[in-house]
Amino acid sequence: MTAEYKVHGDVAVITLNNPPVNGLGYSTRIGITDALAQANADAAVKAIVLTGAGKAFSGGADIREFGSPKATQEPNLLSVIEALENSGKPVVAAIHTVCMGGGLELALGCHYRIAAPGCNVALPEVKLGLIPGAGGTQRLPRVLGVEPALNMIVSGEPIKSEMLAMLPGQKLFDKMAASAEALPAEALALAKEMAAKHADGSALPQVRNLPCKHPLGDAYFQFARNMVKGMSKNFPAPAKCVDAVEAATTKKFADGMAFEREIFINLMWTPECRSLRHLFTAERAASKIPDVPEDTPKREIAAVAVIGAGTMGGGIAMNFLNAGIPVKMLEMKQEALDRGIATIRKNYEAQVKKGKLKQDKYDQRMALLSTTLSYDDLGAADLVIEAVFEDIAVKEAVFKELDRVMKPGAILASNTSTLDVNNIASFTKRPQDVVGLHFFSPANVMKLLEVVRGEKNAKDVMATVMAVAKKIKKTAVVSGVCDGFIGNRMIEQYGRQGGFLLDEGCTPEQVDKAMEKFGMAMGPFRMGDLAGNDIGWAIRKRRATERADMKYSKTADLLCEKGASGRRLARAGTTTSRASVTPFPMPKWSR
Repeated sequence: MTAEYKVHGDVAVITLNNPPVNGLGYSTRIGITDALAQANADAAVKAIVLTGAGKAFSGGADIREFGSPKATQEPNLLSVIEALENSGKPVVAAIHTVCMGGGLELALGCHYRIAAPGCNVALPEVKLGLIPGAGGTQRLPRVLGVEPALNMIVSGEPIKSEMLAMLPGQKLFDKMAASAEALPAEALALAKEMAAKHADGSALPQVRNLPCKHPLGDAYFQFARNMVKGMSKNFPAPAKCVDAVEAATTKKFADGMAFEREIFINLMWTPECRSLRHLFTAERAASKIPDVPEDTPKREIAAVAVIGAGTMGGGIAMNFLNAGIPVKMLEMKQEALDRGIATIRKNYEAQVKKGKLKQDKYDQRMALLSTTLSYDDLGAADLVIEAVFEDIAVKEAVFKELDRVMKPGAILASNTSTLDVNNIASFTKRPQDVVGLHFFSPANVMKLLEVVRGEKNAKDVMATVMAVAKKIKKTAVVSGVCDGFIGNRMIEQYGRQGGFLLDEGCTPEQVDKAMEKFGMAMGPFRMGDLAGNDIGWAIRKRRATERADMKYSKTADLLCEKGASGRRLARAGTTTSRASVTPFPMPKWSR
């Protein structure tokens, strides 16, 4: 059963049990309504508690049902919420861990709500190109206030329950439990209390009956539209969120619900929504490797080493520092180390200045970072990642050194963006432990991580690096070994055509502007400038010897030949590559 029913004294407890996040699929919705009817028909039951099993109250609607008949098949989510509202006995939502999307809308349909601290609460539908479609835009403003609710709905970001409980005048939570462990007992106690309170037949509270106004009405919503327009670019859903929340303040509840539903259905079939839903499911599918079971034993990663203190090496190190994992960074020269550490400090200090990072957290992260000029100091690390120049001879020298010094069982990773990981693995006596971990620049910001699987990779290595990716909050995608893997194979064609446009008379600014208007986060030339034009230059030179049929624009090469290697190297104050870790002189063209 996806919804369990048990009676504790005179309180019925309905527990959603649809792992992993108690999604509100068709069978779960039936389970809730059947259990609710059973509780209302039992004279011995005086109140009802609705909660979720495992690590979620509910993560919301089952995205696999979007666009299918099951999504609207009765009882749909709107019908379930209406059944909760109309229950003749008090219904208490016992919220914990995760309460998002339809899960939050479900809780808003209950008469009372008690939450455990640490619960992530959100209406994230905007990230799928939608607005909440089961009353979220109409009910949340009534319990939180218009401005906090609109901020949550437009951003889609989760907020901790204890933070929401601190909002003045909030009516989302009637009570905060002392802890997650105390929640079940406190929910039962609250249910008994409310049963006694309404034993005289007094009306049960419904969120829909709460007032919803903003004192500055038109002015506030115009301001909100201007802000959202500037941030949402070509995505239609954020602006529609503003429209729906405004309707909560200007229309009767039933009319506001109809307006919300009309917007939801219209957005469902937009190309933006379809694409974002595909991305959502694709990201989750990408995290699973068919021949590596989820219960595959994982190696412990308690300490990490990074080879290179350049832009990539520093960014990679920050990911692990952010996750509380000690990092030892290696360079060949002290000045390169000093420059890399200064950049990391500057990045963290900017976050502190903006209020995004507390000073004590900054201090803790920097305390986890150590440096060395000797490979011999890296041997105790569980994972080592090289971020040196994109040249196979340089990689060979580095991996032969790592093979010499690293302890048995350590994972040796290359941040290569295009080179043959099987070839790199062959430089060691442990090819089963060598894997590609290709971060994208800036590595401390970009979410994507290409995990390149070599032909001899051990399965526990794959399981471990996928778990590590999750810990450092990356979206990991597994690739086979091929030139450019996934991202750069796509970018190659995109960039080549952009280069040809330069040859035909376009400016880089014109090309970038056209691509960004189309929807790209940045154009090919701005991207190359940020990442470092020298990297693409090196790749093109290598490919020119391997793929004589592949033609490129000469413009980008001319820029590099004139010393315009890009903003990354200009910021670093150097014309060297992404790291100076090279045991021998660099090839002449990569100066």
